Amino acid sequence: MVQPFKDMNSETTKFIAFEIKKIYPHLKILDAIDLPKESYYKERNRYRADSIIQYLSKNTTNGFVTIGLTTKDISTTKGAIKDFGIMGLGFKPGRSCVASSFRLTPNNKNDQFFKVAIHEIGHTQGLKHCPVKSCFMRDAEGKNPTDEETDFCNNCKNFLKTKNWKFK
Repeated sequence: MVQPFKDMNSETTKFIAFEIKKIYPHLKILDAIDLPKESYYKERNRYRADSIIQYLSKNTTNGFVTIGLTTKDISTTKGAIKDFGIMGLGFKPGRSCVASSFRLTPNNKNDQFFKVAIHEIGHTQGLKHCPVKSCFMRDAEGKNPTDEETDFCNNCKNFLKTKNWKFK
């Protein structure tokens, strides 16, 4: 399920959902909701991604995955860094994940956003980061490599096929 937050443009949400649906066909767009108040981190004017995921998980039916989409800045704790800004977060495996367009470049923004979203959904299915640089599952390593990503690599595709993902 795609859960847009109220800051999202409906056309962008539809584009992301359309692209995801090509390989993850059982998809539904939910009505936009407010970001959970408890996830707001006032000190940095950001939202805590793990808190958003917990909120979404509580409202996700067993056997389904929900991805939250936002334009707001999101963060997580990474090692010694308490508030590390990120493009998305998904637990491996998990019932929900979140993707943000905040850190994406203006060129190809919707395409980049789709790649972040599909990457996080991949984590919920059990995929870890991939060493193949053109794979959607590569580690961003604190940067935005989405323009270099073209598809899931064969290993990641084969794993996702076991989860009923459809590839041409």
